[in-house]
Amino acid sequence: MLYGRSAESGTLDEVIARARAGHGGAAVLRGEAGAGKTALLDAAAGHGTDARVLRATGVEAEAGLAFAALHQLLWPVTGALDALPAPQRDAVRAALGLAGETAGDLYPLGAGVLSLLAEAAAPHGLICLIDDFQWVDRASAHALLFTARRLATERIALLFAVRGDTPVPGIPLTVQVGGLPHAAAAEMLRARHGVPSGVARDLIAATGANPLALDEIAARLSPAQLAGTAPLPDPLPGGARLFGDRVAALSPGAALLARVAAVEPEVGPALRATGLLHAEDSGRAGPVADAGRTALAELEEAGLAELHGARLRFRHPLIRSAVYEAAPRAGLRRVHTVLAQLTTGDRRAWHLASAAVGPDERVAAELVAAAERARERGGYGSAATALARAAELTPEPGPRAVRLKDAAVAAWLGGRPGQAESLLAEAREQPGTDTALALEIARLRGRFELNAGDATEAVRILSTGDSIGMLADAAEAASYAGDTAALIRLGRRAAAHPPGFLRDTVAGIGLALDGDPAGPGLLRRALAQARAGEPREAAEYLWAAAAAGQLGETDLAAGMAERAGRVARVSGMTGQLPVVLEFVATAERLAGRLASSRAVSEEGLALAREAGYPNTVAAHLANLAVVAALRGEQEDCERLAREALAIAVPHRVGLRAGVAGYARALLDLGLGRHAAAHERFTALTAAGAGATSPAVVWRIAPDHIEAALGAGEEAAAREVLAAYERSSAHATTPESRALLARCRGLAHSRAEDLAEALRLHTNTFEAARTALLLGERLRRARRPAEARGQLRRAAETFERAGAGPWARRARDELRAAGGGGPAPVPAVLDALTPQELRIAGLVAEGLSSKRIADRLFLSPRTVEYHLYKIYPKLGIGSRTELARLVVLRKAPVPEADRL
Repeated sequence: MLYGRSAESGTLDEVIARARAGHGGAAVLRGEAGAGKTALLDAAAGHGTDARVLRATGVEAEAGLAFAALHQLLWPVTGALDALPAPQRDAVRAALGLAGETAGDLYPLGAGVLSLLAEAAAPHGLICLIDDFQWVDRASAHALLFTARRLATERIALLFAVRGDTPVPGIPLTVQVGGLPHAAAAEMLRARHGVPSGVARDLIAATGANPLALDEIAARLSPAQLAGTAPLPDPLPGGARLFGDRVAALSPGAALLARVAAVEPEVGPALRATGLLHAEDSGRAGPVADAGRTALAELEEAGLAELHGARLRFRHPLIRSAVYEAAPRAGLRRVHTVLAQLTTGDRRAWHLASAAVGPDERVAAELVAAAERARERGGYGSAATALARAAELTPEPGPRAVRLKDAAVAAWLGGRPGQAESLLAEAREQPGTDTALALEIARLRGRFELNAGDATEAVRILSTGDSIGMLADAAEAASYAGDTAALIRLGRRAAAHPPGFLRDTVAGIGLALDGDPAGPGLLRRALAQARAGEPREAAEYLWAAAAAGQLGETDLAAGMAERAGRVARVSGMTGQLPVVLEFVATAERLAGRLASSRAVSEEGLALAREAGYPNTVAAHLANLAVVAALRGEQEDCERLAREALAIAVPHRVGLRAGVAGYARALLDLGLGRHAAAHERFTALTAAGAGATSPAVVWRIAPDHIEAALGAGEEAAAREVLAAYERSSAHATTPESRALLARCRGLAHSRAEDLAEALRLHTNTFEAARTALLLGERLRRARRPAEARGQLRRAAETFERAGAGPWARRARDELRAAGGGGPAPVPAVLDALTPQELRIAGLVAEGLSSKRIADRLFLSPRTVEYHLYKIYPKLGIGSRTELARLVVLRKAPVPEADRL
């Protein structure tokens, strides 16, 4: 029976009830040892009526074993694995040791766990209980938290119990489990032990009403102490001492088994080790028959431990603490030595490591092998722990540095950037590191810094190398920092390398920025190589996008970014997906597909936060701010821009700071605040490295010209045009020529240039921007009939895109031209949520629900749920109709609609 926990229990019951109704969720029970978290989990399981229950308990001795907790949780439902998408199924099978495949990546594994639990939840729901989360191995913890953040449409309740301040990120609902209310504590003492109120009051005050402490202490009081006729012991037993007397009272055999179980929860090896150790203690040649089983019976009878399947569990973690504290260190090392003889694989490696008393290359090598196994299964956090311990046991500084470096990489891939940087710093400090290893460490430092730290510091670190790969990394960092001078220097250095796609791109960008006529030629050659070779990696497509962007061809750059996104999703290298999605979201936004851009950025934002990439978080926030600006969502735009700048400015990520600043300027322009917009655009153009980027300055030029003219600054507009013409001198795609023609038409007040731009446009949204500008000029020239066609087309396009300020401006102009304005055209797909929009886009590509689930790291059931919601929203009834809507929305400007 639970005493005094109605509020906590009610909260958990509500989470379970919502989950059973199809609105899954997670909650964290947080409290000190003995507060009653496990009892609350047990009660919650009993309140789920016919819902299925799965549970796992973190064990301190298994915290370094990859997927130990996940194995406990999922083993009863592995029969449902065949229902999962193949990549998810293979990742889960590998993590659980059911197949030889490698899991390789955290996202498919997390999605596979979600899908498997979703299958297990049919038909009545599922309750997952994770006790002692503070000791759950890192690989399992990552997969469970990934799942917990994606339960909104599942019939799953995921409940965590955790001691102390161990973080459980991404779970908003925390239930604090403190001491019992005094009345409830007194009632518990009276009911269980007959404690009168006066003694109860003293016990409650001394224990903070901790229920375990109250129960255990009351059970040890004499009748006189319970009655209040004798004083209470001083001090009262507490913490590990709470069970110290019971541990001390065990027979030697039971104490030995308790010591073994404290470091090895598998009952088979624990019993065999106890027999061997007992034989050694008694001087016998072989294991003592039944010594372990006799000891086990005593532990169970004493209420200290119990069997759960093939595992021996202490009734409470504090009992393990009491056993561990009572054991001499040499005795524990002896236990580990024997267990290492009885176990294999990861368990053997960790027992050997715990038995080691100094550097030992043989043991270090076993840990390295365990780390490799964990890494192949996607357990990067566990691999990092094993490699770090292997480094401690490595006698020679050179191999030690290599292992520290490998541990840093594993920690980074496991979403622990702080640990990764600390390990890498330790690797650098090892004496005798050779030049090649030093450069490898420097490259990793630079990459870590670029993703999570100061972009200009990343440039400095990466510039120390001279390989084309390291120069390319340095150039990437310089582009993020907005450091033109560094890009030019790096381009010159890259030009000294043999020709090739990466060399031509890096050299071409640097030379083009320096005004060298050889630069554009190198970029054209790089693009030709990319087209001929069909890049297999997302990074190659992004470099091709960079080459096209430097040439002024944003349409080609956007197409390359979209291809990078598709490759990143299907390649299995999904760790790079949050970064790739920065560029995919930008491409969607430049195409005027605002809802799609928002959906991609929200996905990228969630993944970047999970991966620990703050600079990528800034990128997605900045893009979301621009989308909000185009939609006229002023408060959202300002908030998102502030959040992006709060990361980008101190990290000196000029590219993202520039985009966030652009969002504010574009908001002003869309709302007709031309002077304010011009002021912001001018400040962005003048800002240096770390505050903006040449790419931002060039891309904002058409908007800057429009703002300057609206503010009456004609000379400033022509100055911006001159710079834009220089930057676009080598652009040949129709869309790039259309934007240049529009800018000339604005700056020189030539309607024929605007008409030429409309003839060239392939981007529907930019065509509408040009049509609006031309329509405004035609109306002011008293040519309303001609103006009305342009303004009507612009208004309809803006309405479909959801660009509210621009649509209102077009409708106002249309009414002024005597058109009266049509009824707003519904932006059909804007009715969808970001997740629904992502699913709709993949349906349009012809993907099945299983393949969509694999791409978006969802369960197939979640995909079907969203499709069930999508159809009535759009008034359709099939995938074919949905695909048609998506394809029509992405269609370029029809030839007949161009002027």
